[in-house]
Amino acid sequence: MAYISVNNNESIESALRRFKRKVITEEIIKDLKKHAHFVPPGQKAKLKSQNARKRNRKRFRQVRQFNQGQGQGQNQNQNQNQNQNR
Repeated sequence: MAYISVNNNESIESALRRFKRKVITEEIIKDLKKHAHFVPPGQKAKLKSQNARKRNRKRFRQVRQFNQGQGQGQNQNQNQNQNQNR
C-alpha cells in the first residue's frame, strides 16, 4: 500500500502528485487490473499461447523483411554480372 506523509509547507496538489508517482512505481493499479476478474487456468494457457504466437509472428516478419531486402540486392548484382558477361 502506498503511503506518504504530507509535510507542513506542502500543498495538497504536490502531495497528490507524489502519491500518484508512488502508486505507479509500486504497480498497484497494474496488480489491481490483473486481479479484477478471475481467469480460469485453461483460459490463461490459451492467452499465453496466443501471445507467444503473436510475438513469434512479429519477430519472424521482421527477420523475413530484413532477409528479403538483402536478397533483392544480391539478385540485382547477379543479373548485372550476367549481363556484363554476355
